[in-house]
Amino acid sequence: MAVRSIRSTLDMGRPSLTVADASLGIVRRLIAAVWVFDIDRARVVLANDAACSLWQADTEEELCARNMALDMTPTVANRLKQYQSDFSRSDAIFTELWTLYPNGEPMGVMVVFRGYRLDDGRMGMQCEALSDAEDQPDNLRSAEALLHTDVMITLFCRDGPPLYMNPAARKTFRAPLQSFKALLVDPQDFAQMMARIDDVGENRLLTKVYTIAGTRWFDLSIKSCSDAVTGQPAILLTAIDVSELKEARDTARHLAQRDQLTNLHNRSYLQSYLEGREGRGDTAGCAVIFFDVDRFKLINDRYGHDAGDTVLKQIATRARAVLSPQDLVARLGGDEFVIVIDGDSSKATLELQVEKRRHAISKTILHDKTRIDATISVGIAGHSSDTDSFSTVMRQADIALYASKQGGRNCTTFFTTEMGDAAIARDKIEAALSHAVLAEEFILHYQPRLDIKSGKIVGAEGLVRWLHPERGMVMPDVFIPICEETGLIDELGRIVLEIGCTQAIAWHQAGLDLDVSLNVSPRQFSDPGFVTTLQDLAAKPGFPHGRIELEITETVLIGEHNQIAEKLRAITAIGYRIAIDDFGTGYSNLSYISRFPLTCLKIDRSFIDQLPASGPIVQLILTLGQQIGATVVSEGVETQEQLDWLTDNNCGEAQGYLITRPLAVGDFERFVQTFAPSGQLGNDDY
Repeated sequence: MAVRSIRSTLDMGRPSLTVADASLGIVRRLIAAVWVFDIDRARVVLANDAACSLWQADTEEELCARNMALDMTPTVANRLKQYQSDFSRSDAIFTELWTLYPNGEPMGVMVVFRGYRLDDGRMGMQCEALSDAEDQPDNLRSAEALLHTDVMITLFCRDGPPLYMNPAARKTFRAPLQSFKALLVDPQDFAQMMARIDDVGENRLLTKVYTIAGTRWFDLSIKSCSDAVTGQPAILLTAIDVSELKEARDTARHLAQRDQLTNLHNRSYLQSYLEGREGRGDTAGCAVIFFDVDRFKLINDRYGHDAGDTVLKQIATRARAVLSPQDLVARLGGDEFVIVIDGDSSKATLELQVEKRRHAISKTILHDKTRIDATISVGIAGHSSDTDSFSTVMRQADIALYASKQGGRNCTTFFTTEMGDAAIARDKIEAALSHAVLAEEFILHYQPRLDIKSGKIVGAEGLVRWLHPERGMVMPDVFIPICEETGLIDELGRIVLEIGCTQAIAWHQAGLDLDVSLNVSPRQFSDPGFVTTLQDLAAKPGFPHGRIELEITETVLIGEHNQIAEKLRAITAIGYRIAIDDFGTGYSNLSYISRFPLTCLKIDRSFIDQLPASGPIVQLILTLGQQIGATVVSEGVETQEQLDWLTDNNCGEAQGYLITRPLAVGDFERFVQTFAPSGQLGNDDY
């Protein structure tokens, strides 16, 4: 019966009882609170005495006059609209634990909801309170959490439709939803998840899902369970929309494989490409060509870095133009390029082809009406058999390029066995390094980390230097690669950690409020004794717990995530912090962001070099750091414009030559004591 009809019968005061009178009388005498709610207008339109008491209203008229929309959250409003839709489609009944707020006071009530057709034909809702739940705070809070959370939670029949969907799921997934299988875009993903459910009872997968907004990427977690009402087999689904993070990861991965200046493939992609060819046995008959720009530093110094960038971009464009589609060209960094070409050409034919391409690349370049003569030097090495490794051929091509440089530049040189002298010299360096590790001929220089907001120096990165007894100071780019290849990096890493921790203790005892960050190589991290070394260092008197940060690269995190996460947690438990160095250039996997105890993300300088063009990806990293509670440090800050951009976009810290180059301990301490941002940035006195 329509609400208006019931009311008119009551108000006319007839002496004879109608069916409506009797029904309404029974309702009013019920101990259980019963009321009718107009969902569209957010008002009660009928209530018995028990309902008025429940809602703390003196009269039914007072309760019906209340505008429930004034303190109704959007989530509750959406949930009621979902009820209304279900009532319109079928004779649905819902029993749920709700928190009501009569006069602003929370009250937990178990309520039965049914559809109720209002006088004007709109669908309203009949509400019947079964009991209160004031003595069940956990139930109340869990019900509120399910109601308001953005996480989508659905309970499915094992092979059928959903038994329960929280508001977030109802709002997101397309209705009617026939089964869990109908939710997934890829049937193979469904088969994989169900196979895992049958095997171990649970699974987790990143996959595409059908939603009201179209297909989206979701992090799905499913568990096998039973329906609490029927006891039948069921599946509990927890879904989180990760589309934005997935797109950010894909963007970062693409940028990680491309050189941002020239859009050529970069070193990381080249390495993967060559490893793939070796794995397939596809190496015979190809040649590796190294080339770089002659006197490129002079071009930068004479015409500026913008002109240097123009030269690199033009050379990259020309190199692509003169190559066949199947050939690959990559920029290793700086002005160094690599080309991999296929063919069984003779040495003479190949040399003729390369010379022709070199001349096509080495033409005058115009930059802002300035003509720049840019030539290239080339080194070539070819696979002589299927057993040749690309690493060998790459090294030979690099040696040949060095010979071109020594031969006067602007020429092409093929690798010959006589060029092995360079390898002999390298062997000498290896021998000297072995002695240097035993004699500990290493020191650390420290590059400051600037807190952008406060303008204070808050930390330093320790960078190793080799004090060669004859050559003097040797920079790490000369000996670190050799140490990594020979395994000396393990012992060198131990020396660096000891020097850095000792210095951190000294600064802490001297009252200097500084964090110290130290680099850890992938090989060093994988050493079974690495954690023990850290424990021994942390046991030293005065060790500043929480003030030493270990910088690892993304490649360290590739592998068995559970074991890596356990090792990282053990390290942080000792008293160290964990930073990801060169973030965005390696294997950016969403899983480690949430699973590993990371305290810092260091943006690779390649992104900073390209500001503001690389602004979107830098902003993504800044946002990601904020979401996981990690400090974000921008490396390689060399210009005031870069620092201004980072300041405007709320980056945490900056590090680079704009502040100062790495300094010896004494110079670093004097720099910190005298540092003032307005006067010191870009100062070369140190």
